[in-house]
Amino acid sequence: MPNLPDVVLWSIPAFVLLTVLEMVSYRLHPDEDAAGYEAKDAATSVGMGLGSLVFDALWKIPIVAIYAAVYELTPLRIPVLWWTLPLMLLAQDFFYYWSHRGHHVIRILWACHVVHHSSRKFNLTTALRQPWTTWTVWPFYLPMIALGVHPAALAFCSSANLVYQFWVHTERIDKLPRPFEYVLNTPSHHRVHHASQGGYLDRNFGGILIVWDRLFGSFVPETERPVFGLTKNIDTFNPLRVATHEYAAIARDVRAARSWRERAGRVFRGPGWQPAPDGDAASRVPDAGASAA
Repeated sequence: MPNLPDVVLWSIPAFVLLTVLEMVSYRLHPDEDAAGYEAKDAATSVGMGLGSLVFDALWKIPIVAIYAAVYELTPLRIPVLWWTLPLMLLAQDFFYYWSHRGHHVIRILWACHVVHHSSRKFNLTTALRQPWTTWTVWPFYLPMIALGVHPAALAFCSSANLVYQFWVHTERIDKLPRPFEYVLNTPSHHRVHHASQGGYLDRNFGGILIVWDRLFGSFVPETERPVFGLTKNIDTFNPLRVATHEYAAIARDVRAARSWRERAGRVFRGPGWQPAPDGDAASRVPDAGASAA
C-alpha cells in the first residue's frame, strides 16, 4: 500500500486560519453586495462538514471493499512514483468532472449533492457544507481502479482535489490573471457554479481544472453578480433536513406519480423534470434541485 499523507487532516489548521481571516476581512472591509456571513448559516455548514466525516467513515467500509476487490481482479498496476502521481491527479480530476456533472443532471444523485448548494451565502464555510450520502460518488472512479490505481492513491487524489476546492468558495477574491482563469477552477468560476440564475445553472463543474468545462461545453464566465442558493430555497438550518430534504421530495413525487414511467423519471431524470401533459414527452424545468453546484 502506498504511504501517502492525509492531506485533509494536514489542511485543517489552514482551513481554520483562512476562515477566520475571511470573517475578519468582512468586519474590517464590509461589502454590501457580497453574501458575507450569517452565524446560523455558517454553523450549519460546519455541522454538515463534521457530520460528513462520520457518515463518510461508514460509507467507506463497503466502498473500500468494492475497490479492493476490483483492484485484486485487475492485472494492471500503476506504481506511485513522482511522475505517475500527477497523472493520477489529472485522471481523478477528469472523473470528478463527470461525477460532479452527473450529480447535477440525475435527480437521485442531485439529492446527495444539493446539500452543498443549499446555502444562500458563499464563503469559506460553504466549502464545508458537505453531504452525508456520498455513496453515490464511488462508481465514477471505478475505471481508475480497474486500470491499476491503488485505492489509497485514489483516496489521496480525491483528498487533494477536495482541499484545492476550499479556497474557491469566496467572494473576497476577484478574477485572477487570464492564464490562471483559463486553466484552473477559480473563485470566479466557482461563484458561477453556485449561482441560481438561469444562465449560470449547471455550469463550471471542474474541481482543480476548468479545462474540462471548456472542452465539454459546460463553461460560463462570471459576468453578472451571482445570486447564491437554490432556485427554490429550503429555508432551514436544521442539518437533518438539509441532508435529506431532496430525498423526501423524491419520495413524495414518486408516491404521487401516475405511472411507472413517471416514477422512473422522478428518480433518474434531471432535477425539476416534469412529465408532459400527454404523459409521453417530458420536460426539464428549473426546480429546487436545478441550481448548479
